[in-house]
Amino acid sequence: MPLPSVQESYSGAVSEITLGGGSRKSTVTVGGAKTVPYGGEAKACGRRPVIAVDVLDAAPTDWPPSLAAAYQGVLEDPAAWAKKAVEEMGADLVCLKFDGLHPDKGDRDAAHAVAVTKQVLAAVGVPVILWSSGSDEKDNAVMPKVSEAAKGEKALLGTVSQDNYKNLTAVALADGHFLIAQAPLDINIAKQVNILVSDMGFPLERLVMFQTTGSLGYGMEYAYSIQERERLAALAGDKLMAMPVICDVGYESWRAKEARTATADAPHWGDADRRGPLWETVTAVALLQSGVDIVRLRHPKAVAAVKAYIAGVWGSAA
Repeated sequence: MPLPSVQESYSGAVSEITLGGGSRKSTVTVGGAKTVPYGGEAKACGRRPVIAVDVLDAAPTDWPPSLAAAYQGVLEDPAAWAKKAVEEMGADLVCLKFDGLHPDKGDRDAAHAVAVTKQVLAAVGVPVILWSSGSDEKDNAVMPKVSEAAKGEKALLGTVSQDNYKNLTAVALADGHFLIAQAPLDINIAKQVNILVSDMGFPLERLVMFQTTGSLGYGMEYAYSIQERERLAALAGDKLMAMPVICDVGYESWRAKEARTATADAPHWGDADRRGPLWETVTAVALLQSGVDIVRLRHPKAVAAVKAYIAGVWGSAA
């Protein structure tokens, strides 16, 4: 007996954005979904999700050996790191994360941030994400200079929150970038951030949403539920939810003890060199099914596995 075709029909759609311009050799377009994954025809699922590989502005000191080993030889060189992410791993975007600016992680200055930005832009031709350190005071002082250094590149700049949005929103508007609106896993707060940014004259069509998600075993079910509700709201016609979504899968996955713990310390958990990437992969695949458009990843094995999953559902990249 043949299975009946299941088709979901919605009145709304997720907006499309195209990242990349200026000296970028390629662009990336995300969004456009008119249904949920597995909700009907593949073309109604919108643009295929894309992968952004993390590149840190300063060598990480807290990465487990199973992750750091994958980037041996490039951790001290963000430009070489970015080239590896694109040329060897097939990253659609590079996410330059300015951990080194944070007062607790080196407290590096604006000159450092601008220099690294220019080095990465020169090293790769894909669009870039410029992700702040998470220290509001430092980011307000430094990220405007980072934005200016990438002016014309149509980068994805962030993040802004309900308590710290004015400075970076104005900068992104002036320099022609797209903007990441950050909120906890709360739909009302996410809407509030979008409203605050829009009230400053920033177009909703240049906005990407980011909720602080958890990983496998650490609240992923709740994260999935919230992301799915936001996507269903967008498909029902809610314009304040109709933005593409980005998730920070790599960071969240690799701070889980199940991903970080060495094989010798927990032999019954299996080989850490397989376990960590699998933890990242499962987290990414689950969130992609909730309607995420951009996933930030770290381990090359996770990138390869998630790329294969995306190709299976949305088709290979053109």
